Amino acid sequence: MKPARLIILAVAVVAAGTAGLLAMRLSGGGSVVVQEAVVEKEPTVDVLVIAKNLPVGSRLDDSSMRWMAWPQSGVVDGFITSSTRPEAMSELTGAVVRLPLFEGEPLRREKVADSSSRILSALLPSGKRAVSTEISVATGAGGFILPNDRVDVIMVRKGEQEGFLTETVLSNVRVLAIDQQIEEAPDGSRSVVGTTATLELTPDQTKVITVAQQMADRLSLALRSVADAQEEDTSAADHLLSGGDGQPTIQVIKSGTVVNATATDTMQ
Repeated sequence: MKPARLIILAVAVVAAGTAGLLAMRLSGGGSVVVQEAVVEKEPTVDVLVIAKNLPVGSRLDDSSMRWMAWPQSGVVDGFITSSTRPEAMSELTGAVVRLPLFEGEPLRREKVADSSSRILSALLPSGKRAVSTEISVATGAGGFILPNDRVDVIMVRKGEQEGFLTETVLSNVRVLAIDQQIEEAPDGSRSVVGTTATLELTPDQTKVITVAQQMADRLSLALRSVADAQEEDTSAADHLLSGGDGQPTIQVIKSGTVVNATATDTMQ
């Protein structure tokens, strides 16, 4: 065999061996390192939350509160945490609920009143007054008015001639209580038939209903839709409070009729 052919054959053998070695390495001869992604969990804080739905006027106890792990970045001012108030559950036992609370909701201090407070006064916002007026099934929307409902107060009185006059003296005011009950039934399935309704009023509205109670043959409550809760509730029959001439007046009620007189007139 000629030397040239031997050289060509040797080169071919070396090339084939090199190609085979490379093929083996590419097909799995080498190890592949797979790095798993590391997921870091966000630190949590124990936050005091409501364990069940609570209506206005109910009291907190061990069964109505619990600690829940809360993402640290989601904790805002006002939340009660185990690190800042570890004894919060025992401290808040007996506190009165001022606004409706729902299961899983973080408990905020402004939504409850101290357990030593009188219940009704704890429900009153600043600047408001609680005034009671007599009602009956006939004048209280058939007994279907519940605490936290919105009502109009309608005055019915006899006219100077035959017949009766009606007038809405208060509009869209909130009912705080029916008799001594300030808590709505948890399932909302029953109504309260009472003889006294306690209303949440402004100071001027308090004066209006006081005059209306003296003038009226009957005061009726008209139940309003829950959709009216965001409407203005400070309107009242202001003409019952002033004489309309801009001078200071004194109200005198005679035989169910309001007579306005100036201080000068009363001295004559």
